[in-house]
Amino acid sequence: MAFKDAFIAELKHEAVSTKKILERVPVASLLWKPHEKSMSLERLATHVADIPHWVSDIIHIDDFDFFVNYKNRNTVTTQQELLDMFQRRLDKAIEDLQTLDDEKLNAKWTVRRGEQVIYELPKKVAIRSWAFNHLYHHRGQLSVYLRLLDVPVPGMYGPSADESM
Repeated sequence: MAFKDAFIAELKHEAVSTKKILERVPVASLLWKPHEKSMSLERLATHVADIPHWVSDIIHIDDFDFFVNYKNRNTVTTQQELLDMFQRRLDKAIEDLQTLDDEKLNAKWTVRRGEQVIYELPKKVAIRSWAFNHLYHHRGQLSVYLRLLDVPVPGMYGPSADESM
């Protein structure tokens, strides 16, 4: 199986769990933070919904400079806006992955802030780390936010304390 096919299958599989948790985000509490140093619920939820854009950026931008390529943060006011954002990013990531071959996935990806190089990685490693692992990390963080807000947490890899499979 080509790397791209494995990535597409994983992205589609994990999208089910991501949608389940995004559907639970209480928009009435978007400004809530568990701690003064934490992201707000809105910032974290939109970050989770937006993360699949990293797949596309890694594919299309060989040398990613936060000073040049970084996009403004997204905001939402409704749950549908949040879900639509995730679906658009997911669809684009899958479309972009379909164009790749293993050779292109072995190409180098650099991420920097101006002259400061943060990483130089093969694109396939960057997709795994900067896109997929990043998504799973923040999705787990979002589940903790939901728990602290007394919102039932959906099961993702099995049942949760609130939901049997």
